[in-house]
Amino acid sequence: MECASTRSPRATRTPTTLEPALSAWRAERKGSGLDIGRPPEHDLCRIMDAILYVDRTGIPWRYLPHDFAPWETVYGYFATWQKEGIFAQLNGLLRRLVREAEGRDTEPTACVLDAQSIKTSANVPAAGQGIDAGKKIVGRKRHLGVDTLGLLLAVWVTAASVSDNTGGIHLLSQISATSPRVTKAWTDTGYRTKAIDHGARLGIDVETTQRDPGIKGFKVIPRRWVVERTFGWLMHHRRLARDYETHAHRSEAIIHIAMIDLIGRRLTRETTPNWRDT
Repeated sequence: MECASTRSPRATRTPTTLEPALSAWRAERKGSGLDIGRPPEHDLCRIMDAILYVDRTGIPWRYLPHDFAPWETVYGYFATWQKEGIFAQLNGLLRRLVREAEGRDTEPTACVLDAQSIKTSANVPAAGQGIDAGKKIVGRKRHLGVDTLGLLLAVWVTAASVSDNTGGIHLLSQISATSPRVTKAWTDTGYRTKAIDHGARLGIDVETTQRDPGIKGFKVIPRRWVVERTFGWLMHHRRLARDYETHAHRSEAIIHIAMIDLIGRRLTRETTPNWRDT
């Protein structure tokens, strides 16, 4: 199976490094008896291309171009891969490849935490939303943990009313479980005593970086700018310009997919115009 097979000019391109992982997933399902029947008719790389296309352009699933597989099939794979944690696994695989290419250890030892409040679409249930009183935003909040290159380590999507402190505790637990070598974390002042104490219990030194009150206007804050840049990268994917997902766990999957796209392009040194270039 070749990920660079014939495709529409408008299609995004699945990184070729993912092809073995996707093939292994299909082989594992077949070996466990979960995929018995006629041979699969869809190339998994083309399915991933379609998922990346939705993430990049922001279109509804039903509006997928007809040169992809039927939208019901694509969404079915998306839901299955989200449920089985495939997107998180692929993100971890690509992150390790990028870190190795940058001359870093494959596993990080430090991270940066932050959160972004975002408005939601009309299909998001009111019970899954909240109000960020500080930013006056009704919607959801994306809690992110990234390494020092800005690559995703952990994500948690909640109602916007959930505090950064609560989100930080959850992220630190995720990062400690999946990246046990992390011993340092930088945050802003929204992460207070409880998050710092929780990090200490996990063996992670949580340090808050503050803005110099004597400086007016825009100023790059050491360490924190890394995660702010990651939020900027994510916003190049139109599906993330607003939270369109009915369920928060699907919103987390969309963020993983955007990072897969970003890291894949970084590995292949490919540049593609995004929705802001039009």
